Amino acid sequence: MQTIADVAPSYPVLWLRSLAFWIVFPVSIVIMFILLLFTLPLSLAKRWAMLQVWVHFILWWLKLTCKLDHAVQGTEHITAKPAIVFAKHQSTWETIALQEIFPLQVWVAKRELMWVPFFGWGLALMKCIHIKRGTGKAAVKQLVNQGRARLEDGNWIVIFPEGTRIPAGHKGRYRVGGAVLAEQTGYPIVPVAHNAGEYWPRRSFIKRPGTIQVRIGKPISPVGKTAQQILNEAAGWIEERMAEITTLK
Repeated sequence: MQTIADVAPSYPVLWLRSLAFWIVFPVSIVIMFILLLFTLPLSLAKRWAMLQVWVHFILWWLKLTCKLDHAVQGTEHITAKPAIVFAKHQSTWETIALQEIFPLQVWVAKRELMWVPFFGWGLALMKCIHIKRGTGKAAVKQLVNQGRARLEDGNWIVIFPEGTRIPAGHKGRYRVGGAVLAEQTGYPIVPVAHNAGEYWPRRSFIKRPGTIQVRIGKPISPVGKTAQQILNEAAGWIEERMAEITTLK
């Protein structure tokens, strides 16, 4: 039977649960990076398989300690062929969970993240697409050149089109780079909405219990569309779903 504490835990309970999660989480990142180093001679797919063990563990640990779970709708839209994922970015949570939801993938990240100990080094080992922000057309060119190669190798590409984490209940400015990648390569965009920021807010120690809602949309074909049209269609779908699942009014 569900208790009152489970429904509305006190702040000390939330703090202790979050502390338990945080004690393990950073240590696990360091351990995972060290293990990934031993996979350097292996293919990206084999590295990915090892990473999945860590992803499953962290999501399990989050559920165990913080009582935070997730529910996904739209998995039927995840096709056998690779695509470009356009995901809402509110939290650290989706940087973990999307790796469980979607197949073998690489991420688009700002170059500065490569310098972050262990986490950034791990991104480099997983062949992420690193771009130099603030360089305009040059950054888009980097994204298209590296993105085309990753897609042709059979990898999905995950992009946060707002560029940075946006607080729950807010909308950021959607950047066109990922849409240009779709326009020039012909690969579709799969839009993703979620409300993780309501439970794992940006720069927050506390993780709140509940079930994060994730919505995956039908692939958006870039054929016959401009990059701006592709972007508008993807952003429109995401924000419509956000209006449906956001509980902050």
